[in-house]
Amino acid sequence: MLIVKKFGGSSVADKDRIYNVARRCIEEYEKGNEVVVVLSAMGKTTDGLIAKAREINPNPPKREMDMLLATGEQTSVALMSMAMSALGVPAVSLNAAQVAMHTTSAYGMAKLKRIDTERIRHELDARKIVIITGFQGVNKYDDITTLGRGGSDTTAVALAAALHADACEIYTDVDGVYTADPRIVPNARKLAEVSYDEMLEFASLGAKVLHNRSVEMAKRYGVQLVVLSSLTRAEGTIIKEETKVERMLVSGVAADKNVARISVIGVKNEPGIAFKIFNLLARHHINVDIIIQSIGREERKDISFTVARTDLQEAMTLLNENREVLTAQTIACEEGVAKISIIGAGMTSNPGVAAKMFESLYSANVNIKMIATSEIRITVLIAEEDVNRAMRTVHDAFDLAD
Repeated sequence: MLIVKKFGGSSVADKDRIYNVARRCIEEYEKGNEVVVVLSAMGKTTDGLIAKAREINPNPPKREMDMLLATGEQTSVALMSMAMSALGVPAVSLNAAQVAMHTTSAYGMAKLKRIDTERIRHELDARKIVIITGFQGVNKYDDITTLGRGGSDTTAVALAAALHADACEIYTDVDGVYTADPRIVPNARKLAEVSYDEMLEFASLGAKVLHNRSVEMAKRYGVQLVVLSSLTRAEGTIIKEETKVERMLVSGVAADKNVARISVIGVKNEPGIAFKIFNLLARHHINVDIIIQSIGREERKDISFTVARTDLQEAMTLLNENREVLTAQTIACEEGVAKISIIGAGMTSNPGVAAKMFESLYSANVNIKMIATSEIRITVLIAEEDVNRAMRTVHDAFDLAD
């Protein structure tokens, strides 16, 4: 069997944890399996590198940021290979250029295009454990690129797909996917399995267990994932296509505090205005989530939407620079907001889910600012200060406790 194992930064944060991961991988190797390991940067290394860069330049070029941040994973894989060697097992560390993990050229948010597997296969055939840098690739200019925070998950899934792996295991500091963040909702329950679609919503809506693009890729290529803890031997959560005949009404609650609201006020009530706004943002790789357009008045209307808080400054600059083209009278923003969402494939066939969610928020005196829905999720925008209380209230309303 060929097993891809991905370990997050907390799993390799120090010497003891590096050796813990090394031993777990060697256990798999000694069963006769081929083992490919994908690693993130150690602990808070990436945060430290970002802080260091901003000491030098508050607005560093994205290409140079990728050059810098890629060093974190290279440190992890080299140290891991050394640890395995010390334990008497042959291993080799490879960075994205050595593997040849081809990406687009969008620095800081590149997407994988293809992976050359010849070098990996050669090392596996030599009975080595292959340890590969997550989070990074190489573009057509031979520049290092990165895949965005959490991108090591996407690296692991892409490798599993390219190598036709028999299993893809994602190890982190939690032992699976829960009905809510157990640090906020103490009685949250671990889920035995989650569908790709539900996990994609969890990942996109603030649950930090998996990178959303990794789930998209797993669904596209049929890569079954297992989320496990690197620190315990507890059974994890399986992420796969829908299999249960009857679904839970709601699978879980997610919250996202990395949110800001932008309001483009007083634009002309004519065709094409919304296109101009969102095309402008899309061209600069700024994602938009909840969107509300007001009823027209005096040939004018307002358009409000949410973006990641990390994109707020760039989005506001772009919109203000193009205010006349967009025919906007005012452009305003609000940072003290957060999203809370309920997710569940069973919601489509059960009326009254939204009403129950809104009733629970009303009972907790939580005001709703914006609403968005899909077939398997309902998201509301609320004040950031209310988000933890709202999560616990909604979690209890749908009887999701352990």
